[in-house]
Amino acid sequence: MCSGMLRPFAFRGVALDWSRPYIMGVVNVTPDSFSDGGALASVEAAVAHGERLVERGADVIDVGGEATNPRAKGVTAEEEIARVIPVIEGLVKRVKAPISVDTTKAAVAKAAIEAGAEIVNDVSGGLFDPATPRVAAASDVAYICGHLRGRALEEVFKAEAPAGWEEVANELDARIIQRDMTWVDPGLGFGKGADPACNMDLIRHAGDLAARTRCPVVLGPSRKRFLAKMIGSTDPKDLDAATVGACLAGVAAGANMLRVHDPGLLRAALVVYFENRGS
Repeated sequence: MCSGMLRPFAFRGVALDWSRPYIMGVVNVTPDSFSDGGALASVEAAVAHGERLVERGADVIDVGGEATNPRAKGVTAEEEIARVIPVIEGLVKRVKAPISVDTTKAAVAKAAIEAGAEIVNDVSGGLFDPATPRVAAASDVAYICGHLRGRALEEVFKAEAPAGWEEVANELDARIIQRDMTWVDPGLGFGKGADPACNMDLIRHAGDLAARTRCPVVLGPSRKRFLAKMIGSTDPKDLDAATVGACLAGVAAGANMLRVHDPGLLRAALVVYFENRGS
């Protein structure tokens, strides 16, 4: 979809006009995230990590306090709030990049917005907590509507994988509440089957998804299991390299934002990619 047809956003003086793909850096303050759980053991460590991500090229920082991998255990809203709010408050004071909260819970979203978050990244697209997109809409912040099937994580990874990108697009489109404030995420790795083909189909059709929903598209392939299966390795360095490949494929297809653990690696690849295209 032409970037000129997407609504530009301005957060704390930082403009996202979709004239280029933007990078979202990940700050996981969880003990059980699939690739970096427990790595950020204190608020200060998490805030410092967020600062480094911005220095390495992240345009947005996404702070999450609950893991969403198949083996993760759920946490209460109170525990999630205790994990993410001090980090969001610290980042708001120390970086100019807009802050996103990665949560499916309305109570966490509300607390995060009050702490300074300007984006709610809901991987469930409102299926886990229907009040979450309504909280974002009422607060007039950006809402990332993620795709999955099921009302809880244990259901998501047992659900039937979609037959193609069109099914994902239609289901996402039906969940949108406030279109001009919504970005969409096809939910790579979330109930998309063990075969990488479904995930790669979604990457290849990122631009089609934007056109169908009339919303910017966020892709989150970073260190996902389908990449590990494709390359035959779970080494983080190998997965980060595979992540860059998936991101560049997404950019070529029309993705608007890439959510990654290593923004510096992706930023360097994007510089060369666009130089080669003469952009």
